[in-house]
Parts: sequence; structure tokens; C-alpha cells
Amino acid sequence: MNITASAISLNVKDVRASADWATKHLGFSQEMAAEGFCSLNHPKAGFNLIYLATGLPTFKPASAAGHADGLLVVFTVDDIDADYARLQAQGASIVTTIETEPWGERYFQMTDPNGVVYQLVQWVEPTDPQYATQQ
Repeated sequence: MNITASAISLNVKDVRASADWATKHLGFSQEMAAEGFCSLNHPKAGFNLIYLATGLPTFKPASAAGHADGLLVVFTVDDIDADYARLQAQGASIVTTIETEPWGERYFQMTDPNGVVYQLVQWVEPTDPQYATQQ
């Protein structure tokens, strides 16, 4: 298989609200859009972020339509503390404050106007020796 591009497609009620949120807070830009559809790109994300309106007859399989429970859209960043401060100042809806797991995952979570959960992660030195990298 020769994969030439990647995308994640999210089925949401208000396409424009999610697209505007990702543009404002995550630095995506619109690549193309039509009624009930918007494709965003980011020079470092490695995939397009696509929003499709719920109820589109072209959305298949129909059983996958609607909100995806448990879905997290995750981005690894270089300076999570700076991004956290910037997003707080911009008024992003932060639902999980910064936490650091013993294995070195430092993260926080936000939601967009449609309830999609986005998580920013920075990998740091594990605080628990059992997770330390063996050399």
C-alpha cells in the first residue's frame, strides 16, 4: 500500500464553528469548503482535518454518523505550557487542566463548539523510574 495523504473526518452539527475554532486555536487553514463540508490543513499536522455536517446523505456508513464518543484529536507540541497559556488567553474551552502522567505524558484537553475533544501533549522525563528509558 502506498499512502499518499491522510485525513481525519469528523461528523459535526456546525461545520463552520469547528473549522473556525481549529483555525483560531490550532493554526489550521482552510484548504477547501462547500455546503456541509470543510477541509483544513496545517503544515506540520501530517493530515487534513475535515468536518462534515451531520445529516449529509453522502456520509457513509450511515451507522457512523453523529458524535464519536471517546474520540480524541491529539497533537504533540514543543511547549505545552506556552500553548496552554495562549489558549486560555484566547478563551478556548479547556476541560482538563495540565496534568503530567508518571510515564512522561504532559497534556491538557479542550473542546470545540461541537464538543470534539482536542488534546495537546508534550513528552517529558518520566517521574516514575519504572518508565525511564533503558539505555
